[in-house]
Amino acid sequence: MAIEKALYQAPQGLSEIDNELEPDLEITIEDPESVEIGIDGEPILRIDDEEEEDDFGANLAEEMGDSELQSLASELISDFEDDISSRKDWMQTYVDGLELLGMKLEERSEPWEGACGVYHPLLSEALVKFQSETMMETFPAAGPVKTEIIGKETSEKKASAARVQEDMNYQLTDAMPEYRPEHERMLWGLGLSGNAFKKVYYDPNLGRQAAIFVPAEDIVVPYGASNLESAERVTHVMRKTENEVRKLQVAGFYSDIDLGDPVNSLDEVEKKIAERMGFRATTDDRYKILEMHVDLDLEGFEDKDEDGEPTGIALPYVVTIEKGTNNVLAIRRNWEPDDKTYAKRNHFVHYPYIPGFGFYAFGLIHLIGAFAKSGTSILRQLVDAGTLSNLPGGFKTRGLRVRGDDTPIAPGEFRDVDVPSGTMRDNLMPLPYKEPSQVLLALMNQIIDEGRRFAAAADMKVSEMNSQAPVGTTLAILERTLKVMSAVQARIHYAMKQEFRLLKVIIADYTPEEYNYEPEEGSRKAKKSDYTQVNVIPVSDPNAATMSQKVMQYQAALQLAQTAPQLYNLPVLHRQMLEVLGIKNYQKLVPIEEDKKPQDPVSENQDILMMKPVKAFLYQDHQAHIQVHMAAMQDPKIMALVGKNPQAPAMQAAMMAHINEHIAYEYRKQMEMRMGIQLPAPDKDDSQTGIPEEMEVQISQMAAQAAGQMLQQNQQEAQAQQNQQMQQDPLVQMQQQELQIKMQDMELRKQKMLLDAATNEDKLDIERQRIASQEKIAGMQVGVKAAKDRAELESKEKIDGLRIGSEIAKTQAQMNVAKATPQKGNNGQNARNTTEGM
Repeated sequence: MAIEKALYQAPQGLSEIDNELEPDLEITIEDPESVEIGIDGEPILRIDDEEEEDDFGANLAEEMGDSELQSLASELISDFEDDISSRKDWMQTYVDGLELLGMKLEERSEPWEGACGVYHPLLSEALVKFQSETMMETFPAAGPVKTEIIGKETSEKKASAARVQEDMNYQLTDAMPEYRPEHERMLWGLGLSGNAFKKVYYDPNLGRQAAIFVPAEDIVVPYGASNLESAERVTHVMRKTENEVRKLQVAGFYSDIDLGDPVNSLDEVEKKIAERMGFRATTDDRYKILEMHVDLDLEGFEDKDEDGEPTGIALPYVVTIEKGTNNVLAIRRNWEPDDKTYAKRNHFVHYPYIPGFGFYAFGLIHLIGAFAKSGTSILRQLVDAGTLSNLPGGFKTRGLRVRGDDTPIAPGEFRDVDVPSGTMRDNLMPLPYKEPSQVLLALMNQIIDEGRRFAAAADMKVSEMNSQAPVGTTLAILERTLKVMSAVQARIHYAMKQEFRLLKVIIADYTPEEYNYEPEEGSRKAKKSDYTQVNVIPVSDPNAATMSQKVMQYQAALQLAQTAPQLYNLPVLHRQMLEVLGIKNYQKLVPIEEDKKPQDPVSENQDILMMKPVKAFLYQDHQAHIQVHMAAMQDPKIMALVGKNPQAPAMQAAMMAHINEHIAYEYRKQMEMRMGIQLPAPDKDDSQTGIPEEMEVQISQMAAQAAGQMLQQNQQEAQAQQNQQMQQDPLVQMQQQELQIKMQDMELRKQKMLLDAATNEDKLDIERQRIASQEKIAGMQVGVKAAKDRAELESKEKIDGLRIGSEIAKTQAQMNVAKATPQKGNNGQNARNTTEGM
């Protein structure tokens, strides 16, 4: 179809010829019925090009044929029956064990009418203890939810975490009044069967989120599946009344199909469960609905590749089938609209007790059911033995008649007896019944004790524990005793975390974008963006099963803190201890720095004087705070009054610590200005790994350079400030004048000393000349004396030499005379005379 542009009027200023010279506009209409062209005064052209958008949440069952739906229902129900068969053994043990709870009174006729029908409470005792302890641990009075911050911890995220925690606990404790009862029922079913499920969804009738307990028998999963997320099928067996189904059909959630009257009867498992629990039921006037979460490759809704060709990949759907008629009520997509990976949305949370070989875990029935059954049997034997020994039976002769009836004889009653012959003893023979066996009693106690220990339900004998034992020893005993229960608590903690995540998504979707900073009573105190910054986790501790175990752990921590208190944050430790003990308003009893909000310096001074914790924040004017705090410390009136307080040293220490905190923040800000970058947040969570190594090295190098520059600048400023203060101070000026006078006086003294020194130098020169002349004269005198002494010595030596020479010559002459004289007669006498003459 071609539309000529000449049909329209030419624009003003252009002629008709100009329009005719332009080529015709060719428009191809693929759907002529959606185009309407007419002339009514002015040309009209309407093209209806609205395409019907695909409703993502539509019920696909209404777009499929009946035969296709019947084939799909038959196939899915067949798979459902196979899943039921795969868990048959586990289910049979569970159903048979329900009788051991003793929830109904049994009237026995074997071995005689009125025989003992009591059940040993081992299973019920363990179940009640588990439910009570776990309920107190996982659902305290303040609420079961606490928060943890995602990523780097900031003051804004801390505030968001507090709001989310308060809002989530409000939702679970007040807005959802059914949550606590459903949680208690879940714990009962968990301990009993070993499995419990929570279904988390948005309820349009209530206008809020819901989390209901689903018993293990109503969740059917292939026994070989690992978990709910990877299971190929998850079937929720529901019972709905005719009115409930009709409401969903009118709302458009289910297809409007005539289902007839509910004629579905109970299956064998449901009948057995009802009988074991003391109910009598054979039929149920409700519809049995199978909600199957399964992966399908539906014709007409196939997964396609980029070229538009089917890939054959099955996509997750939720198919709802009415079991009695095999009618498909709904088929809906089970992935997020914007998810291109088609990941399955999970609506169930699995709580396991003791995981086993397959998907279904084992509960107390599977673990101690045999112990409870044996204990029940022995207990009944002991009671029946006592009954027979107290009211024995036997034989009597035919002729022996007791007047009246044969009822047992009451205490103090005597009856008449007709004895045929002999004594009455000869006509009666009681059977030899024994008293209850002590061996059987000991065996029962042994079996029950073993069952209690295995189920971690045995009570600790406190009397056998040493009260003086160290905390570590007691903690080790507690840990060993509660090891099984601690593992179960850890699994419950993990499952609750998954449940809170599902609830968080639904609550966040229906949380307003903004909120009032002063909300009204009962209004929401959190906004949608708060939920994106935090994770919600259970308040329970996965590392401790009971309060006593937690208390012992904190007592050990307090003992360690006493040895090195400087290493511990004692207020936080004491607050956590009070929280474990269940003390209300423990936040007010032990305030900590993290609770403090930014304050002006005057309010901070007040808190320090009242021994309350204070905290500095990065954005504050730290110089102003330091000035106010220092002024308070230097104020003589305040110091005089505070000095009388015995806590004065602690107050001064707290004030100095707070001032140091402001000094540290101020130093940080100056370094950031000097470096030109923003340093990592100082209040970063301890769980973070810190900044990368390369960044830390770069920051260190820049900080070293900036620190040197800032030191030099601060030194110059300090010197200049000191000089300026000295110049402005009158006292300093007077001191400077006095210093100048002293300097002038010293200069005069110096000049005088220089003159005196010159005079003394002249005197020294004259004295030196006198001493030199004296030394010269003395030297001449010494020379003359020395020459005289030398001449006298030489003349003496000459005289001595002459004397010695004459003596020698005389001696030589005498010797010569002696030799020349002849020897006669008395030679000896002559010789002696000669010698004497010499």
